[in-house]
Amino acid sequence: MTTPTALATTARLRGLIDDVREAVGRGLPPDTTAYLVGERIAGHLGADDLLTPEQCEGDPERYRQHILHAEPDGSFSVVALVWLPGQQTSIHDHVSWCVTGVHQGAESERRYRLVPDGTSCRLVATEDVVNAQGDVCGFAPPGDIHRVRNACSSTAISIHVYGADVARLGSSVRRVYHLPADEL
Repeated sequence: MTTPTALATTARLRGLIDDVREAVGRGLPPDTTAYLVGERIAGHLGADDLLTPEQCEGDPERYRQHILHAEPDGSFSVVALVWLPGQQTSIHDHVSWCVTGVHQGAESERRYRLVPDGTSCRLVATEDVVNAQGDVCGFAPPGDIHRVRNACSSTAISIHVYGADVARLGSSVRRVYHLPADEL
């Protein structure tokens, strides 16, 4: 699932990284940082010169993660996720705040909340969202449980900025949930 996509960066990607670095460097709370990062990446989405052709390649088995940048101090990472039609994540939450922007295509997201159910817990679906090209959303744990999928007939690509070193961790996923999940 993780592909360390070399140090190949376009001039636009270097600009996006500089913009993110400035926002993260302010040292603000996670939700405010996510908001500022979202403002910074929005103008880069959909631009033909953001990613190299290799960074747009998918994997026929599962969605593919291309690590575009990991800040040396571990404060943030920029990742491109490439989704072929029908590919999806498990239901999961994250290790840090995250901002996602759809660069190409559209992604469908189902959000959940965890509720006690007697002696165990279950997931309750709270919202279905379709994020189209140019849409940006962000979150900060807790309350970030979701599943993302490409429900389109073409490739979808999203840019993710995480407040963690994904190159070191291998993934932004904190937990995968295998609990009963209600549907909307």
